[in-house]
Amino acid sequence: MLFAIIVGLILGLVVIVVVTNTMQQQKKKQEEERRREVIKFRAIIDETEEAVQNAAGIPLSKEGYAILLNRELSALKGMQELTPGNKEVGNRIQQVQTKINSGDFAAGDAETMTLPENEKQLIGIIQGIKKFRIILRSEHGKGRISSEIFVKEDKKFEKLQLKINIETQMRRGKVAMGKNMSGSARQYFEKAKLTLEKQNYADEYIITRLGEIEELLSQIAKDLKSANLDDVKKKQSEENDDLDALFAPKKKW
Repeated sequence: MLFAIIVGLILGLVVIVVVTNTMQQQKKKQEEERRREVIKFRAIIDETEEAVQNAAGIPLSKEGYAILLNRELSALKGMQELTPGNKEVGNRIQQVQTKINSGDFAAGDAETMTLPENEKQLIGIIQGIKKFRIILRSEHGKGRISSEIFVKEDKKFEKLQLKINIETQMRRGKVAMGKNMSGSARQYFEKAKLTLEKQNYADEYIITRLGEIEELLSQIAKDLKSANLDDVKKKQSEENDDLDALFAPKKKW
């Protein structure tokens, strides 16, 4: 009888130890999962805040700003659930919500935007556009924005990226033409032309730029032909000079 009681106690202790370890492991697993979620939300918040700051250089519409701020708000609320005592998160939620409700955004127009001549600034704009388009696709994939808004915003910035690309190539080509570097200029213009011809639509901008590029390429072809003719004439003149010198009557001393 005593032996049975001892065995029972031992088995009970084993069960308690196993259950305790299982609960501790489960708690540890949940804590690790909570940390991962917090890190994920923090990354979304930081990325979105950076995109909002970079938006100063790109012409975001009011819808664009709202998409970014609602994304940040969603991540903040998710973090608040995981860290309910975090006052900083609570204050930030109020700030973002107030801004969304006010709708006070410095909206821009991608179609009428004047591009800077500085290429470093252009690179910064392109980086900002790419980051925004990635966020846009993510939010659309999660069902947070309608397909109509997604297509409208994404197409607008796709066209702006194209415009920056083409204007940069044409600017470089014209600089090369000014330096009489016709070969380099032709490469820039041909690259711009190929990019435009690959587009699956043709708006006023594409049609206008293709026409301008054709004229520039035609001018380069004429310049190269003229330069070649000048080289041929110069070579013939040199050959004639050599022949004249060879067959000229000898001078008598």
